[in-house]
Amino acid sequence: MTEFWLISAPGEKTCQQTWDKMMVVTTRTNNLSTNNKFNIPDLKVGTLDVLVGLSDELAKLDTFVESVVKKVAQYMADVLEDSRDKVQENLLANGVDLVTYITRFQWDMAKYPIKQSLKNISEIISKQATQIDNDLKARASAYNNLKGNLQNLERKNLSDLQWCLKYISHKNEMFTYNNYFFPSCPILTRTSYAEWQKTYETLAEMVVPRSTKLLFEDNDSGLFSVTLFRKAVDDFKHKARENKFTVRDFQYNEEEMKADKEEMTRLSTDKKKQFGPLVRWLKVNFSEAFIAWIHIKALRVFVESVLRYGLPVNFQAMLLQPNKKNMKKLREVLYDLYKHLDSSAAIIDASMDIPGLNLSQQEYYPYVYYKIDCNLLDFKV
Repeated sequence: MTEFWLISAPGEKTCQQTWDKMMVVTTRTNNLSTNNKFNIPDLKVGTLDVLVGLSDELAKLDTFVESVVKKVAQYMADVLEDSRDKVQENLLANGVDLVTYITRFQWDMAKYPIKQSLKNISEIISKQATQIDNDLKARASAYNNLKGNLQNLERKNLSDLQWCLKYISHKNEMFTYNNYFFPSCPILTRTSYAEWQKTYETLAEMVVPRSTKLLFEDNDSGLFSVTLFRKAVDDFKHKARENKFTVRDFQYNEEEMKADKEEMTRLSTDKKKQFGPLVRWLKVNFSEAFIAWIHIKALRVFVESVLRYGLPVNFQAMLLQPNKKNMKKLREVLYDLYKHLDSSAAIIDASMDIPGLNLSQQEYYPYVYYKIDCNLLDFKV
């Protein structure tokens, strides 16, 4: 379970009392969640108007930065291809796994100086995330183009039937090329073999009798050859298509094959050269984006707690990792513990648009609440 609930409640006589009460109802009498204190430093509060406006801006920034985190993580999985089982070990924050980073969160004073205003800190994070997003688009585009060109060339040259056709033709000299005769190569499903044998000589006027041969077959289909006069080729192909036979022209071109092989080697070499630096960039910038995202969560808790609980700043931020089987019970226990903070919380419509509360974005509870979901990939690894 990699879902966390980041909540806050006003301090009692001390913030430690707030923490102790929450621990009693969630862990000491039952096993509803695993809890950690979430340390938020003394940030500059500013004016009420600024806090209300900033609350809405942080909600949008939260969504954007989360999307950047997920895009970097997903592209890491795409780049690793057959090694997707190693994705999680590359998705680290400050060199540790994501759960460890979140549960031991410490504000990064160097990146986000607390002497700056809340607005300035949010702008620093916004610029950082935007830069990562733009760089990812550029790097992904370049790598995807290279990968796509290589795959297209591989498909062109390495399909079993085409390769087999070239090999057999070249080695056994099955086809004779001149100004009169031309080889065509129908690919047939196994169920159409008999129909082909009965009809191929009558598909055009100038088909060489008994010229068809089975060159290669796999589990589903077979590759045949048939020889016909060159001027009958177009008519033969047209009639073959009408009879649901797929016909490919074949000409052995050693220079073209050599050029394709050289280009594949070059593209493959370029891909290997780019792979290492790209994975390193993804690891570094995933960490940066994830760290920025958790700092946004911290900012949101701070702003919302001040708006809800007032000044002076006195609240305890707490990180809960719910037991999946007891999530509903945990929600009920927290409501009972904190319902005195806002009796209207149970009946507020989440679709209401109240500045500073962001009700349209998520459920509203009597305590400050934000979800952190570390399930960042759209597949299981």
